[in-house]
This record gives sequence, C-alpha cells and structure tokens, in this order.
Amino acid sequence: MKVTGSIGSTRWLRNLALTLMAALFATAVTFAQGAPRKDFQIALDILNSVGGYHDYSIFDDVTVTVKDGFATLTGKVIRRDVKNEIEKRTKKIRGVVGVKNEISVLPPSKFDEDLRIRVANAIYNNQAFWGYSTMVNPPIHIIVDGSQVTLVGTVRSDTDKKLAQSLAMQAGAGNITNRLMTEMEARQSLEK
Repeated sequence: MKVTGSIGSTRWLRNLALTLMAALFATAVTFAQGAPRKDFQIALDILNSVGGYHDYSIFDDVTVTVKDGFATLTGKVIRRDVKNEIEKRTKKIRGVVGVKNEISVLPPSKFDEDLRIRVANAIYNNQAFWGYSTMVNPPIHIIVDGSQVTLVGTVRSDTDKKLAQSLAMQAGAGNITNRLMTEMEARQSLEK
C-alpha cells in the first residue's frame, strides 16, 4: 500500500491508522470465516446440532460421516419429520458442502412401540441408570425395528453395557444387538 500526501494533521494520521486497523480486522474475520474446516470439526458441529434438536429422542439413532465437507447421515428414526429436520440442520453447518441423507424411517408398529417403551422403562427406571436418565440427552438409545432391539450409545463401563442388555431382555426383547460403547471405547474410536 502506497500512501502519499503530507501529514499535516494528527487527525488525518489517526483516521488513517483506524482505517488500516479496520481493514486488517475485516480481512482477518473474512479469512477466518472462509478458512476450510476440518471434517472432524464439521462432524462434531452436526452431532451437537442433532443432539440439541428437541424431537431427537432415545428411540432415534443417527450417525454422521464427513469427508471433504460432504456429510453422510445414516441411522434410524421413528418419524419422517425428524429425518428431514436433521438434514436441514446439517445443511446449515459451516463447512458442509453437501448432504446425503440415508436415515431410515422406522415403519409404524404397535408391537415395536410397546417394546420400545418397555425397554426404556426397564433401563432408565433401574437405579443403576438413574444418573443417565436425568441427563438432557440420555446416552442410551433404543432402536426397535421389527422386534429386533439395538442398544446404541455410550455408557461408563462394561458392567453398564451388560446390565442394559440384561434389562432389555427382562423387558421382553428377545433379539438384541448391543452396540453400546464405554466412554473410553468412544474416545478411542474418535481418535482413529
């Protein structure tokens, strides 16, 4: 930048300095906003947005994969509007360049709904899981699809994983897939 002219006034110098500082600040903000974001950061923002959605429940499970800013959503939810809202929220995340929504909507079934409720009550009403039940977003998700129960989420220990499965069996779930992870396992999977 070439500045010419006489510096006869301190006001002019002060205005020039303020203008230069404002230009530098604007450039820094623009650069920071335009800087590419890491896929890991984008995925965390998507997961936070999904977890903060009030209609996302313990009966829904969504997995996010991000590669070069392109987000792929998978999992199962019990309502179509939840699937659509998660996609809308994902598109609003800074750094997302595209979204592929492969979330399945579970078919309505009175038997599956009753089983969901029984398993949730058995787990979250058990004294060992009271701490989990008081969380804003309880970490154990119960997916029931055609009487097949899948437990997904994060628990503190292997004992909690086994107890949750046992309680689900006592609630009438005959066919159970236990995909619960301990907090340590979850951290290790993120580091990979």
